[in-house]
Amino acid sequence: MQLSNAVVALRPSETIAITQKARELRAKGIDVISLSTGEPDFDTPDHIKDAGISAIKRGETKYTTVAGIPELREAICRKFERENGLTYAPNQTIVATGAKHVIYHALRATLNPEDEVIIPSPYWVSYPEMVGLCGGIAVTLPTVMAHDFKVQADDLRVAITPKTRWVFLNSPSNPSGAAYSRQEMKALTDVLLDFPHVMILTDDMYEHLVYDDFDFVTPAQVEPKLYDRTLTMNGVSKAYAMTGWRIGYAGGPKSLIDAMILLQGQQTSGTCSIAQWAAVAALDGPQDHLETFRESFDERRKLVVSRLNQMPHLNCPLPEGAFYVFPSCQDAIGRTTAAGRLITDDDTFVQALLEEQHVAAVHGSAFGQSGNFRISYATSTQALQDACDRIQTFCAGLS
Repeated sequence: MQLSNAVVALRPSETIAITQKARELRAKGIDVISLSTGEPDFDTPDHIKDAGISAIKRGETKYTTVAGIPELREAICRKFERENGLTYAPNQTIVATGAKHVIYHALRATLNPEDEVIIPSPYWVSYPEMVGLCGGIAVTLPTVMAHDFKVQADDLRVAITPKTRWVFLNSPSNPSGAAYSRQEMKALTDVLLDFPHVMILTDDMYEHLVYDDFDFVTPAQVEPKLYDRTLTMNGVSKAYAMTGWRIGYAGGPKSLIDAMILLQGQQTSGTCSIAQWAAVAALDGPQDHLETFRESFDERRKLVVSRLNQMPHLNCPLPEGAFYVFPSCQDAIGRTTAAGRLITDDDTFVQALLEEQHVAAVHGSAFGQSGNFRISYATSTQALQDACDRIQTFCAGLS
């Protein structure tokens, strides 16, 4: 069978691949602690589950309008107004099968061959792959740990060319957990004001998972002049522990939203009706669980960072948000494990960690940042303690 060039060039998701390998080892009876999956260990709150069950009992099991049920699009508008100070009409919103689908629609609707998309690294693994699938060119904009993995305004200005179609911003970040303060975001939006041909896609999926009184902001909120060329994307997966419900959404310019809806009509015909009614309950219902989630994740964040920074050969910054840490393992490269394996890069570091100590993490090069690795602390405190004990043993054995 002859496959398309786009599919041949497509790389599998590294995070999914690592998680699958951990599952395979577990199936063999090996006690693996997986810190590779970006999924809350909490259950979906009861009032949201009840809304899904009620939707089934009411017979809300038919096709919906392509862009999403009116009730959810209206709830999305209320959410944007209430939490972000952004005013969207329902016809400026779209509901899709997860945030990935929102991004894919936006890129497919706007990219022509040779169009460039600026993606700060480290980045979520799917960003550049989706750009390539849609015929564009992913332009990586490197960041450094010394700047907390945040884009600097001068670097952004230099990266933009006449071919730049989009700039992606993800705050808090997957994989680094870094989040932009209002001042830091304003420095970037000031640059973007000078390039009216550039659209902004902001991935706000981890908006509610910020710590130490951090004030979350989104680009169109910080700079209203960018409203007409910003796609503000979010979802219910992380903050509401609804990863399997597959609901992402966005607000943006009506012309762009219309094009995305047109695409969705030929791809999926819309999103699961039951999940949409559950998402209405998530956005409009009680939000008490958010503080419970934050407090738990914050305790785990501090635990993991403290433990990692006590280990030889590792250096881990304290992130502002999400549920990941992104420590450097640069000092481990060139050393040999207790089992005699040479660590040549971050990939061999995490492979050896999985094979020798049965802890699954994701290598930084999967996110466009070599010399680091990602740990998700969205699991139990006991599992994190046990995992840190194993990583400590692994690092102590390097010579």
